[in-house]
Amino acid sequence: MSERDGRVAVVTGGGSGIGRAISHRLAANGFQVAILDLNGTSAKLVAEEIRAAGHSAAAFGEVDISSRAQVDAAFERVRAEFGPVLVLVNNAGLTGFKKFQHITDEVWRRTLAVNLDGTFYCCQAAVPDMLAAGWGRIVNISSSSAHSGQQFMSHYVAAKAGVIGFTKSLALELGPSGITVNTIPPGFVDTPMLRNSESHGLLGGTVDHHAELTPVRRAGRPEDIAAACAFLVSEEAGYITGQVLGVNGGRNT
Repeated sequence: MSERDGRVAVVTGGGSGIGRAISHRLAANGFQVAILDLNGTSAKLVAEEIRAAGHSAAAFGEVDISSRAQVDAAFERVRAEFGPVLVLVNNAGLTGFKKFQHITDEVWRRTLAVNLDGTFYCCQAAVPDMLAAGWGRIVNISSSSAHSGQQFMSHYVAAKAGVIGFTKSLALELGPSGITVNTIPPGFVDTPMLRNSESHGLLGGTVDHHAELTPVRRAGRPEDIAAACAFLVSEEAGYITGQVLGVNGGRNT
């Protein structure tokens, strides 16, 4: 079997940025792509783009992945329309810049709930299908800031570092069942979220300035992350699990 057999791939946060690029790439590779996003309109637009290109995709409503009930309900809808979920890309995330002393309990809990709890909930929803099939692929999108640290983002970095540790542990547990679990910590990727941070002066310089500090002398593109993800969910990557695949232009090695 190969990805072109129409296996079902769920992409969270698939309505924009990196998630949109991943959804397009996996659909082009033959997966039936189920797009989950808090912004239901964006998810529908991406699904329409993919179908217009002749591939298979559908949006499954407005889903807050920090809610187990919403996650479980969304996965049931995916199964009803497409079938068992054998590929999961946990891309949805919540970022934010706050001075450490200004991080409230509410901000801390919300950041961990989306970035870490949401990854946990989605994995628990998908893994039974993978166990039944004896095959599965999970890719968790973390962050290069979990390696380097980032000032004013201790809440976000803590959550993404948790994703990396979670990935390594889950890979050890699920490997004997034919399921691989890996994480991609993107580096400096030019997305609407990044441009929004730039417009608020939160990057310590412009996107172009930081691109010049990157060894490959450019910012990353969402398609760079999508390409790495497409490999990790392929048959060829069956001997790769528990790994942290940095896609960052050499900013972190």
